Order: sequence, then C-alpha cells, then structure tokens
Amino acid sequence: MLPQNLSLNKKCILVTGAAGFIGAFLVMELIRTTEETHIIGLDNMNSYYAPALKEYRLAEIERLAGERSACSWTFIRGDLADRQLINNLFKEYNFDLVVNLAAQAGVRYSISNPDVYIESNLIGFYNLLEACRHYPVEHLVYASSSSVYGAGAKVPYSTDDKVDSPVSLYAATKKCNELLAHAYSKLYNIASTGLRFFTVYGPAGRPDMAYFDFANRLTKGEPIQLFNYGKCMRDFTYIDDIVEGIKRVMQCAPDKKPGDDGLPIPPYRIYNIGGSNPVNLIDFVNILIEELSLARVLPDGFKASLQLVPMQPGDVPVTYADTSYLERDFGFKPSTSLREGLRAFARWYKGFYKL
Repeated sequence: MLPQNLSLNKKCILVTGAAGFIGAFLVMELIRTTEETHIIGLDNMNSYYAPALKEYRLAEIERLAGERSACSWTFIRGDLADRQLINNLFKEYNFDLVVNLAAQAGVRYSISNPDVYIESNLIGFYNLLEACRHYPVEHLVYASSSSVYGAGAKVPYSTDDKVDSPVSLYAATKKCNELLAHAYSKLYNIASTGLRFFTVYGPAGRPDMAYFDFANRLTKGEPIQLFNYGKCMRDFTYIDDIVEGIKRVMQCAPDKKPGDDGLPIPPYRIYNIGGSNPVNLIDFVNILIEELSLARVLPDGFKASLQLVPMQPGDVPVTYADTSYLERDFGFKPSTSLREGLRAFARWYKGFYKL
C-alpha cells in the first residue's frame, strides 16, 4: 500500500460539482470526518436534471454542517467555465486540495447537445488546471469515467488498456481531461490523480441514470426499455464506495521527482473505482422491483413491462472494472452489494417522494 502523505484536517478544499450526486456525498463525508477544514463547494446548478434535487442535496449539506462546528462549509454558485471566477477563488482561498467532480454528464445527451460538453468538460477543466498552475495545490483529484474504454472487447477494463477509441463525445471529453492533466503534471509538476467511475448509484442520485429512471417509470406503470435487447451488463458502484475511494486517494498525492531530462516525472495516476461485478440489466430490474416492493413503493407481485430494443448510439454492451491497482495502492475495493445499494435507494425514494 502507498503511505498517506496528506492529511485532510486543517486544509482548505475545493469540491467542484458540489451539488451533484458524487460531489454532495463527498462534501458530507468530509464534514463528518475532518477537523478545522474549510470546504468550498462550487456548482452552477444547471437544469440538466431537476435543480430541486440539487437543492435537496445542498440542504442536507447545510444541515450537517450546522451540526459540525469543527468543519466549515461555503457554497458558491458559479461555473467552472468562468475563468475569472476560478482565478479569483484560487487567489482568495489558497486551496490545499482540489476535487473536480463538475462536468456535464450523460452519454446520450452529448450527441444532441455537444456545446455544453465542450464548455464544461474541456474549457472548465482547462481553467481549473491553469488555476492549479498559478496557485499551486498539494493534490488535484478529478473525475474521469469508465466511458473512456469505449466498446473494446477485453474485460475487465484495466487502466493499462489503450483508450483511444471513444464512442461518444462525453467519453472523448473525459479522455481529454486525462491527457490535459498528464501534460500539466509534466510541465508544471502538478500532482494529479484521475478516477474512472463505473455506473454510480444510490440515494439522491441522478434521475437520468437507469436505476432512477426505471424507478420513476415503474411507479407510473410505464414500460422500461432495455437496450441491446436486454443483453447489456453494467458494473454498478454504490455511492458510499465511490466516496471512500475518493477520500483515500485524496490523502495520497503522487510523488514529485525529477526525470533524466531535468523536467518532472509526471506526478500523475489513474485508477478505476468500480464494483467489479457486472450485472445483466434484466437481473438488475428484477432486484430493483423486489426492493421497491419491499419498501412498499410498488405492490407485492408487481410485474414490469419490458421492451427489448436495439443498442443506442454512444452506448456499450458491458462495463467491468479491474480495480487491482486501487486494491494494491490503497487496500480498498468497493464491497456494497447491488441488493444492499438498491435497498437503500428504495427507502430513500419512498421518503423523498412521500410514497
């Protein structure tokens, strides 16, 4: 295992995308577990999905922060693509660590709305790298995605694999993030770690994700479409496991060492964070129905109407994470079972929608 070389206590930490699914859960974990730490959250609160859910997450953060005086929380509504804003924030707060979870998400949405992906995922990330260059930080941790692997036949996906054949613009922007981070690490000795997340799910998640969308459709009695005629498999990863992985990585910045050319050896790493247990979507729907029924969201014996349809552009038949490097370096592997995770989601769903 790698030794921890950073403490999260008594630090100033920027979390972008702080009202988003992963960002909000990370902020709450940091508030619960750190001392005398100032967390700055940035989010543009866009309407890709209902902002009310983002407001709900922010309210949960505020409630928790009110109970934990040892850790302070500041939220700023702003856009990562606003370079002046980003420079001003870095200058004002002198961040020790940065966790970039802000991005325009969604594979299919990127096909019809490419502009927002270029602005948020490329220009926004570039602005962040430039700020880290001019106002140095101890560690930059940023979200990549399992989508960078494309539709390659080899599984499980390893960070040793070539990832130069993206099948969506979203995937291409995430690969660009990795390349830009590597270049800035080499040129400016910025310690950075990229994390390729695999199908993150859980309470208060994204409504555009399959499990949430399926739950909405099931409660309305609407049919569910399963792409690739129901033969897709996904490596689902529970939100608590994702957050635990991020937190461990934050505390271990890549070492800075000079190379033979006199320039830095890039202090740069990439890891997969995934459940390493792909599930067929038909089996997934059956477990979801069972847990929604157990939570009394759906009646006992509920039968779903399934529509088996062709593969969609930008989609891939399977995702499957090789997490061996994460296990080797951090002694950690996601362990929450799909049934456990969907049970927690079903209970939250019932309470949130007052069903």
